[in-house]
Order: sequence, then structure tokens, then C-alpha cells
Amino acid sequence: MELASQVLGSMPAASVPAPLRGIARFDPRKRAKLGSAPIAAQLETDKKFRELVAEAVTAGWPELAESLAEGSVPPAAEPVLVAAAAYLTRPPGWVGMVETARADLERSAVVAEGTAQEQLLARLREQLAAQKAAAKEEADRLREQLKSSRSEISDLRRRLHDARERARAAEARAAEVQAEAEEAKAAVLSAGNTADGELRRLRERLADTERQLEATRRAAREGRSVEDTKVRMLLDVLQDAAAGLRRELALPPSIHRPADSVTSVVPGGQGVQAVPARALADDDPALLDQLLALPQIHLIVDGYNVTKTGYGTLTLADQRNRLLTGLGGLYAQTRTELTCVFDGAELNGPVPVSAPRGVRVLFSSPGQIADDLIRQLVRAEPQGRAVAVVSSDREVAESVRRMGARPVPSMLLLRRLGRG
Repeated sequence: MELASQVLGSMPAASVPAPLRGIARFDPRKRAKLGSAPIAAQLETDKKFRELVAEAVTAGWPELAESLAEGSVPPAAEPVLVAAAAYLTRPPGWVGMVETARADLERSAVVAEGTAQEQLLARLREQLAAQKAAAKEEADRLREQLKSSRSEISDLRRRLHDARERARAAEARAAEVQAEAEEAKAAVLSAGNTADGELRRLRERLADTERQLEATRRAAREGRSVEDTKVRMLLDVLQDAAAGLRRELALPPSIHRPADSVTSVVPGGQGVQAVPARALADDDPALLDQLLALPQIHLIVDGYNVTKTGYGTLTLADQRNRLLTGLGGLYAQTRTELTCVFDGAELNGPVPVSAPRGVRVLFSSPGQIADDLIRQLVRAEPQGRAVAVVSSDREVAESVRRMGARPVPSMLLLRRLGRG
């Protein structure tokens, strides 16, 4: 096949047999392997192609071709080459020559295989002997290691037993210490809670004392005591109430005359039906107007409660400015005492506020909410003075009602400010 593939590659394209034209285009190194079957069939059936290959053999090995033509096989020739040359040149008796070459190849293969097996067997025996010696050495080494390991294991077991005993003792001691620590922690926590409660009470008492002391100092600076201030305020309320009642009932400035007791209708005067009703509901729009008409009334406004009811989407600064502007206009119309209270418990510092004329602006102290400051303002007023608190907080409304003040919903003040 190798000789035929070489010849096939050197033949002109027109001389290549039709079945082998595709194989002739193969790479020379792959032609004999990939096209062996078609090449063998062509050599068997195409005498001309076989003779072309035989000529290449004759040209390459002339002595071998001449010996085969004479009917003799050179003793030193390779059996494969002898068989191929005999098949291609086909001298007399070439079939026997091919059989003889095949028999020689088989004998050579058997002899080579036997020699290889003997060599392999010898190598395996040597390897087995070496492995036996190594296994014996390894076994001796492992016996020594096992003996040493047993001694170490015995020592480790003894140490482990001692460590377990110490660990159990340490765990017991740790449990005792933890129990003592829990008891001490509970005692400290209880004492801390008691101390915190007592500290809060003392702080509240101290704050009340400081506020009372400040009020006393302020009154002393003005030359009168807190009680004198309350009495004076109450007298002003009674005086204004009497004047207001006189105006409302249309009482004459002079004393009553006997003739005045005669029933009649004074031309242009008001009748009893003209006096407005006193008992109004909390959500009646006329309630705030009647309260503002009372003499010497003090109107206390829960600032953020009103602003968040009316315009809670604004910033706190804009809410305060809008409410105080409206309260300034209300004071200009009614001359009523107005106090606006804002929650200052969460403020980090002083808030710049431009209070309108006639409007008192207060912020609750740190740790105090605006509701508590409102209650302090109500308690500071003398008994009998009219006080109204504007807040929609139910808790604030109920507490100031119990102290004698009249609660007013925030929406009524917003409507009054919107009315102008």
C-alpha cells in the first residue's frame, strides 16, 4: 500500500485510475492509511496499475527483483518487502514466496513475543522481590509506630480524663459565678430603677420649685406678690364683667327710680329676646365670638395642634409664622390677651420667632411637652377669670375643663382667622 500510494502521487492526473483519483489528492502521509482498501482493490484488478507499481519496486530494489525473477529469495531480505515485491512483480512461484514470507513473519512475531514475555516476567519477578522487601521494611516500621502510638494514646487518655475533671469543676464554678452575677445584676437594676424614679421625682419637684421661685422673683421685681397679681386680675375681670353686663342689659347709669318699674316699651331699646344664648356647643361657630366678647378673657392656643389641623403640609417655621400673623390680627380686632404655646421639647437650641404685638409666644422647656405648659398657664389664673384653651386634643380639653377653662376646637379658631 505504501509503494502504491507513492506511485499514485507521482502519476499524471490523466493516468490515475478513475477509482483512485479522489485518493490521489490526499496528503501523501495519509494516502496509504485512508485509501488502503481502494488501492488494494485496484492493484488486484488493474494489471496496468500493478505493473507501474512493480516498475517502482524494480527500480528501487533491483537485486531483490532479479533474485525473485530467478526463483530465489535473498536470505537477508525483509519478509514484508519480499512478499510485496513478489505480489507486484509476480515471478514464477510468487504465491509460495508470499506464503514463505508470511510464515517467517509469524515465526519472528512468536519469537519476539516469547522473548518479550520472558523479559516482562523477569522484570515482574524483580519488582515482586523489591516490593516484598519494601513491604517487610514497612511492616517493621509500622509495628514500631503502633507500639509508640499505643503508648501515646494511653498517655492522652490519662490527660483527657484529667482535663475533663478540670472542665467539670470549671463549669460548676462558672455556673455559680453566673448565678451570683445574675443576682447582683438584678439587685443593681432594681436599685437603679428605684434611684431613677426617685431622681425623676426630685427633678420634677426641683423644676416646680424653680418655676415658683422664678414667678416669685418676677412678682417681687414688679413690687407685688403673685397673690396680689391674681387679686388685681380678678378685680379687673369683675369690673369689666360688670361693665359688660351693664352694657348687655342696657342698664342706666343712674340708680333705679320708682317710675322705672312701670312696664313699658322704650322707643329704640332692646328687648330681652336680643340677648344672645349662653349655652353653645363646642363646634358652634358663634362660640369663639362670644368667648372673645367676654371681659378680660385669656385665650391660650395650642400652637402645633392648630397648625397641623389647618396647614400641616408646611414646615414648622412656616406654620408658626402663619399662625402668629393671624393671631396678631385677632388681637388688633379684639384686644384680648393671647398666649400661643409651642412644643419645644425636641428643639436643639433657641428658635427665632417674631411675636406680633399683643401675642405672648411660649415654648415648653426641655423634658416638658406643650400640654403640660398649657395646664400650668390655666392653673396660674385666679379662680373666676374667663380662660379659653384652643386645642383639638381630647386629653388637653378634658383636663382644662376640669380646671375651669373652656376648651375650643382648633377648627373654630382657623375659621375665625380665615374670616379676618
